[in-house]
Amino acid sequence: MKRITAIVRAEKLEVLKDALFAIDVRGMTIVQVQGCGNQHGWKEYVRGTEVLLNTIPKVQFDLVVADAQVDRVIEAICAAARTGEVGDGKIFVAPVEEVVRIRTGERGVEAV
Repeated sequence: MKRITAIVRAEKLEVLKDALFAIDVRGMTIVQVQGCGNQHGWKEYVRGTEVLLNTIPKVQFDLVVADAQVDRVIEAICAAARTGEVGDGKIFVAPVEEVVRIRTGERGVEAV
């Protein structure tokens, strides 16, 4: 099993949820986050003083999927979240040793 963490533009929330539902990914955790990277933020004026806002609102999706689903999920995320501009986001993939469903005690892929 793998944990896929995708950090994408906030406006891609609904589009990405729909894309994941379309490929039968049901379990996901979605968190609104702030971050900085190559996009660098923007300047605003607060009480006449220029302020550099270097963190940008993003949405983080966390999913745990079977190894066989990883490529399909990554392709769906890229297709839904890509604009071609700086700031489209990143996808991180990490191994998951164990998953346990608290209610039933199921373990492994069955618990996902």
